[in-house]
Amino acid sequence: MEFGILGSVQIRDPRTGLRIVPVGAKQRALLGALVVRAGQVVPSDRLVDELWGEHPPSNAANALQAHIARLRRLLPAPAPGPGTRHDALATRPTGYVLRLGGADTDARRFTRLAAEGRALLGADPVRAAGLLREALALWRGAALEGSGRGAICSAEAALLEEGRLLALEALYDACLRAGHGHEITGELEELTVAHPLRERFYDLLMNALERCGRQAEALLVYERARRTLVDDLGIEPGPALRARMQAIVHPHDPTPGPYPRTNPGLYPATGPGPARCPGPGAAPGPDSDVRLLREEIAWLRRRVERLAREQNDLLSRLDHLMLREPSARP
Repeated sequence: MEFGILGSVQIRDPRTGLRIVPVGAKQRALLGALVVRAGQVVPSDRLVDELWGEHPPSNAANALQAHIARLRRLLPAPAPGPGTRHDALATRPTGYVLRLGGADTDARRFTRLAAEGRALLGADPVRAAGLLREALALWRGAALEGSGRGAICSAEAALLEEGRLLALEALYDACLRAGHGHEITGELEELTVAHPLRERFYDLLMNALERCGRQAEALLVYERARRTLVDDLGIEPGPALRARMQAIVHPHDPTPGPYPRTNPGLYPATGPGPARCPGPGAAPGPDSDVRLLREEIAWLRRRVERLAREQNDLLSRLDHLMLREPSARP
């Protein structure tokens, strides 16, 4: 059994090839949240918040149990054998836990492949590019697409999207190192349009154009990047992008700068090293802490907003009663 969250949430049974897509946003949000926090008990109140947000039903606990029961029926049964039990989705005193066991997720496979690709950037850029393309091919759409805006799913979707962009940056870094700059200018142009505030894509495009002998076009890319950053953020391009521009304007300047013009890996985020975005069920680490903190902040914000609305409602009712009270007297 494999769980997919790099796109719409789905379950795949490798024995039959059957793909199961939960019907309804609440079922998708429930499965997505449990996959994201696989191996951990997710408190019932967090799941209620994930499914209903600011407007939970009066019988939220019973409604959640009904959705859990429906989700259990969706999960494929384990392979037949002595002593097997269907307990992938287990109930705990405080909530529910999805136990992956031998199952996998596409997010974890993406993370593993991207990490392997990054580690090979310097030694074997061709192999690195292949692994990174394989990792990116696992994406079927936006992460956790159609799973609502709950704290758990939205925080994980943001981290996975950042991981996808970092993998793209590493991929084109590998292509430049392998000498394939002329093959990627079109793709990089599209990325600068899709992500106009991400300086790394401008830098990679300028590098690719320079290597193709298109220095004038590379400088036009810098001017476009600068205008975008100044207009939208009120900031100038960072030192790496400025260094790239200077290297193109003064190609024979022997003065070493902070970023060598022959090294496309100007940004530490795409250099060799461990993956920046661990997949669901991975061992806790700095990124896991960030994800949990984002979830906590989003959940607390919703609680505060809900309490504020309730307080305003109570004050409005009190004002209404106080206005009616004098007229009620004889």
